[in-house]
Amino acid sequence: MPWLGFDWHTRSAPIGSEELAEGMGPFMTYCIEQFGPERCMFESNFPPDKVSFSYNVMYNAFKRLSKGYSATERAAMFHYTAARVYRIGV
Repeated sequence: MPWLGFDWHTRSAPIGSEELAEGMGPFMTYCIEQFGPERCMFESNFPPDKVSFSYNVMYNAFKRLSKGYSATERAAMFHYTAARVYRIGV
């Protein structure tokens, strides 16, 4: 979002997932370290965030940010934590 100060929305060329992961990384990594993957979930602020980057770029940035975690931890952050918290029976 523009109010975070990254100014990605002002660029003539859209941001890529590598740069997005680098920009969001410190915030997300801190949260995951503090709460653990079993209490964290990746989420989006779409459609408002599309002024700065595409949904695909964001999702790929999440994959980049989670690459150092185990398959079980990644599954928690991408699916199981949200399913549990929102009581979605899938």
